[in-house]
Amino acid sequence: MHAPFSSGPQPCRRKPVSTAAGLLTCAAGVLLGILFSIEAGTALAADEPRLRLSTFAIEVNPRVGKPLAYDPMIESTGPLSCRGIVLLPTGQQPIVLCAVDWLGVANQSQVRFRQELADAVGTTLQRVVVHALHQHDAPRCDLSAAEVLEEYGLAEQHYDIPYLIESMQRAADAARRSLAEATPIVAVSHGRAKVEKVASNRRMIGPDGKVFTTRYTACRDPKIRALPEGVIDPWLQMVAFHGPDGIRAVMSFYATHPQSYYRTGQANPDFPGMARDARQQATGIFHLHFNGAGGNVGAGKYNDGSHENRQVLADRVARAMEQALADAQTHSEEVQSVEWKTKAVHLPVGEHLVEQELRRILADPAATAIEKLGAAKKLALLKRSPSGVPVDIACLRINNMRILFMPGELFVEYQLAAQAMRPDVPVMMAAYGEYGTGYIGTRVAYPQGGYEVSPRASNVSPEVESVLIPAMRELLGARVANVWASDFTDTIGPLP
Repeated sequence: MHAPFSSGPQPCRRKPVSTAAGLLTCAAGVLLGILFSIEAGTALAADEPRLRLSTFAIEVNPRVGKPLAYDPMIESTGPLSCRGIVLLPTGQQPIVLCAVDWLGVANQSQVRFRQELADAVGTTLQRVVVHALHQHDAPRCDLSAAEVLEEYGLAEQHYDIPYLIESMQRAADAARRSLAEATPIVAVSHGRAKVEKVASNRRMIGPDGKVFTTRYTACRDPKIRALPEGVIDPWLQMVAFHGPDGIRAVMSFYATHPQSYYRTGQANPDFPGMARDARQQATGIFHLHFNGAGGNVGAGKYNDGSHENRQVLADRVARAMEQALADAQTHSEEVQSVEWKTKAVHLPVGEHLVEQELRRILADPAATAIEKLGAAKKLALLKRSPSGVPVDIACLRINNMRILFMPGELFVEYQLAAQAMRPDVPVMMAAYGEYGTGYIGTRVAYPQGGYEVSPRASNVSPEVESVLIPAMRELLGARVANVWASDFTDTIGPLP
């Protein structure tokens, strides 16, 4: 495994808290590792692997004429996929990690999709995660919002419900069938590489400490593109699973909005999906990719929206995937331990979610289709739990690697904070899990304004950070406790 990361971004607002160090900390870590091994029951037969793995994948292209996120589908120019890995640790129930080329999976759709997969492989709902890559020329998946829209005769305009349910069921069937081909995993490794000229922060802070413009993923203004990258995580990280005859599968994590351009009516996986597919074809290794905490990150600095730039961005991400795999191939270690932990939290709902107002918009003949869709999504969330959005946050530990599975369009500061909590080990993050939250900013970001924290875009309150960060600390076993996502939020803007 890699030595501790030492080159990551530093907090924007204050110096990082020093890590607890010394012989007592090291001894405690060793003792905890021994105790975990005993508790997990590691007295295995000599030829019995600690971990087996299977993979599954299906195409989830919608039907012509049916709704994508913003427009009816005209054609598919690249296959959308739903794919996953089933981890089978000895002595434990299966763990399912699934990613789908959709805009998002929200509310009851999250529960139903996860339960379908859980039932298929014989595990519990809490040991299954479903994340979206957030492509925009791809379908939405929110059966709860569709149910609200059905009351007003608007559901079919935004959701192909039979297609969504069928996709979940086909994915579950594929996961079930994959178990027959599960293979032993004899070793794991971690790799990483910097992605050059893709990610940049969307929120441009002015001298007054407020957002003065949003640098969207396609930015045609050369003056805005010329501004600094801002707060990002430039690293693509990868976990490789080694079977007896070579690497069986890889998982990669990179934080950015995935759009190069959209509103075409042409379903496609956009540049991160293209990079993933290209690498799988080139290597023959199953590749599961997750979008990290890219809510306030996009390609705007390096993307003017020209169509030819999609392939350029895909090539840059694919190059980092290739380099991360090469890095992972330089070292590996036997699987010593696999642990799955979850933390149930309730994320505070934004005060702007008021049922009476949302129903007024839905009934207003002058309201636009997108305004009514937004109201339905918010009402669906509010009906689930007015006092807070129920979310399971999960952490997978394989040896010393940690992977957090998080909700919503999470700001990258949460990813940087997670890494700062455990600077001694590789920490990765998948966001875009429960999508009903919309954007999830930091406490400092909400007063700064800007699209991402507006009532239109974010369904949670600024107090959300005070719920997520303690849960992250607990799941990661934080060595550096006094770290907040807001520590990494830019408050001064570009320097002269």
